[in-house]
Parts: sequence; C-alpha cells; structure tokens
Amino acid sequence: MKNFIPFRKSAPLVSVVRLSGPIASGGRFGSSNLNDTSMASIIERAFTKGKPKAVALVVNSPGGSPVQSSLIAARIRRLADEKEIPVYAFVEDVAASGGYWLATAAEKIYVDESSIVGSIGVISASFGFTGLMEKHGIERRVHTAGKDKSMLDPFRPERPADVKRLKALQAQIHDAFVNQVKSRRGARLSDKDLFTGEFWLGHKAIEVGLADGIGHIVPTMKQIFGEKTRFNIHGPKRSFLRRFSTEITSDALGVLEDRALWAQYGL
Repeated sequence: MKNFIPFRKSAPLVSVVRLSGPIASGGRFGSSNLNDTSMASIIERAFTKGKPKAVALVVNSPGGSPVQSSLIAARIRRLADEKEIPVYAFVEDVAASGGYWLATAAEKIYVDESSIVGSIGVISASFGFTGLMEKHGIERRVHTAGKDKSMLDPFRPERPADVKRLKALQAQIHDAFVNQVKSRRGARLSDKDLFTGEFWLGHKAIEVGLADGIGHIVPTMKQIFGEKTRFNIHGPKRSFLRRFSTEITSDALGVLEDRALWAQYGL
C-alpha cells in the first residue's frame, strides 16, 4: 500500500532499451534485426511510460544499414530533446559502425574494458560468379534501359566505372557518419584520425574520445540517480512460436550476412 500514499516521493526510474543485433530494414521471420519500424514504439514507451529520470541504451551491434542507424538515433534524440530526458549508452560486446552510430544518440557512452567501439567507415561486399559461370557453360542474359541499371551485377565482370561510382556513394555515407560523430562527441574527440574504419577496446576508446568511461548499467545508473533507482526494460515481445521458429527457420544467406558482420570483430 505504500505506493499509494499521497505526496510520497517515488524512487527514480530509468527506462532501459536494448539495441542488440545487426541493423537492417525489414528482416527475416524470427530475425532480431534492428530498424526504425521495429523499434519506434519501444523507444516511444521508454520516454513516456512512468516518468523516467533517464533512458539507458544497452548497445550490442556490429552495425548494418546506415539509414536505419540514422533513423533510430534521430528518433531517440528527438524524444530526448522533447521530453528533456538524458540518455546514457552502455556498450556490451560491440558498438561498431552503425552500432556506434546508435550509441552517439546518448549524452554519455560507457563501455566495458573489453568492449569493441568505433569502425567509423562504410563497407560494401559481394561476390563475383563470372569464372564459375564460364566454367560450367552458363550464359548471362540481361537487357536494360539505362546503361547503369545493372551496376555491379555479380554475374558479369566488374567494371571500373561501377567501382568508381560505388566509392563516390560510400564517401557521401561516410561523410554523414563522420558529421554525426563530430556533432555528438564534439571536443571530446582526440586529434587522432578516428574515421578510417579502425576500432578500439574499452580504455583506448575512452582515450580517443569515443566513450566517456568504464561502467555497467546498474551500478552506474545507481551512482548517478541513487541506490533506490528502479529499472524498466523495454524491448520487442515475441510469441513462443516466433521464438521457437528462430531456432529452426531462417534465410541461409541472411544468416551468413549476420555472422559475417559479427565475425569482423571476432564475435
């Protein structure tokens, strides 16, 4: 009954949002991909339910779509500014590439000593099958209106003009990523060139200005808001059937892509 006593001051509440997994629009059935559509209502509840003193992001992502990274981070910042609620990020195994983009939505970023942080760059990877097709006598027939419609077709030899165009597109995305990091981290960034795609571990990430301290969510939030701080975890709710199906059904190429993202960081 004590919660119903008038004028009684309640313990501080921190909303916790887990941002875990590769970042990609849509997603396979049963996948755990992060995107703005799947996270929108979760993030909204985190800022509005229970009058939280802060929102804590638990980030564990190797990255993925730059657009979805930007949309999620922008949504977090918009709500943080509207509600005047501070945001803290806590990195688990990795916040790299788009995963670090998400972490920059916070005012402060905390890491574990072994957390992987950074990889501020853009990558595009595919395969070429022309030699295999030629060996097996397979002929590729493509007809387009527009000379660049089949740009970077993996079933034909790579063209230098296609690669040049791709690199120009990557440079634009990279510039947007760099601007996001600079606008959010500001003077905390060191003079070191941080935008080469290199990544760092805990203490070194703090040294170069990509993180603010070593800290885990519960003790750090209690240190800031008091020992009686409560935590309300917000995340996607999946049915038993969907949880079960995750283990037995999946798109093979999608799984390989996800594993390749994690594997870049030895995970």
